[in-house]
Amino acid sequence: MAFNSADTAAFKNVWVFCEQRQGVMMPTTFELISEGRKLANELGVELCGILLGDNVKGIAAELGQYGADKVYVYDSPLLKDFTTDAYTKVIVEAVEELKPEVLLFGASNIGRDLAPRCAARLHTGLCADCTHLDIDMPNYKGFLKEASTLPEERIEKLGTVMINKEPHDVSRDLKMTRPAFGGHLMASIICPRFRPAMATVRPGVMKKRECPKNVEIIEPKFELTAADIHTEVVDTVKAAKKLVDLIGADFIVSVGRGISKDVEGGIKLAEELAEVLGGVVGGSRATIDSGWLSADHQVGQTGKTVHPKVYVALGISGAIQHKAGMQDSECIIAVNKSDVAPIFEVADYGICGDLFKVVPMMIEEMKALKK
Repeated sequence: MAFNSADTAAFKNVWVFCEQRQGVMMPTTFELISEGRKLANELGVELCGILLGDNVKGIAAELGQYGADKVYVYDSPLLKDFTTDAYTKVIVEAVEELKPEVLLFGASNIGRDLAPRCAARLHTGLCADCTHLDIDMPNYKGFLKEASTLPEERIEKLGTVMINKEPHDVSRDLKMTRPAFGGHLMASIICPRFRPAMATVRPGVMKKRECPKNVEIIEPKFELTAADIHTEVVDTVKAAKKLVDLIGADFIVSVGRGISKDVEGGIKLAEELAEVLGGVVGGSRATIDSGWLSADHQVGQTGKTVHPKVYVALGISGAIQHKAGMQDSECIIAVNKSDVAPIFEVADYGICGDLFKVVPMMIEEMKALKK
């Protein structure tokens, strides 16, 4: 029978593309497997990983630690290096045969290249750069009440949409939320008429949660020849530029518009405090748009979503877009001159004062504690 993405009843299970590089699983994969476990539980189906590479069966078992029921391993020397042609062919043919209901990719360079090509060939929809996923309607409504400005009575009425002039129950649809219009709006998108529902998810936005299972590793038969690949990987060269690792940092000191009276001095103070803490410097969107910091420092919906042990916000007012990217930090310390700054709503410790006076005292105290 020919593949038909519109036959939604024929699709079942949640799949995650498990990205690996040189035989090492990428951290985003574990985040997506954890999130996929939640979605699979809500649907009452299995969670499956799809892993491509050369001699990668040995790392498939790692996915069971985070809740995978099955891992489909497609192993071939032709899959050692990522090529769009080969990976797209293998994934599309696997989906056509096994028909997953949901398919998730990390929004990495590879995921952003691969996912839209797969979606186009499968004649289904793709929501890119997602920051939140839900299937269960009560959970989704709870998310909207907490993260949006929609009136509660309007949220409670959600549940049915009109598709081709017919009412459609969205309770089993994947609700994919992503920032829009530069992060000024959040859009929730569904794909009600086609399957699989596909999404790329930003690294760092989903929490990695251990949920050990006895994972079943399956090696399906598949066809792939050199003639299927139109790109040759000659060499892999790593860029010399060192970017700040916000997602992997335990301590982040971020600056906002509050350093405007002395930008260089404010950044220097943040760097000194970050050095004492053993962390890195981040920034709000305002600091990146103003050219004070490079884009790899940005925290928020249009930047990185972080979960450090300690997040220090210096001169950051706390716009909803910024809070969405850091509010799940284990401990939040905010310094701001305005006692009504929204950042204090999510802060565990708040200091109302001039950061140029407060931060030097913080640095001095931290150094004293280390002696």
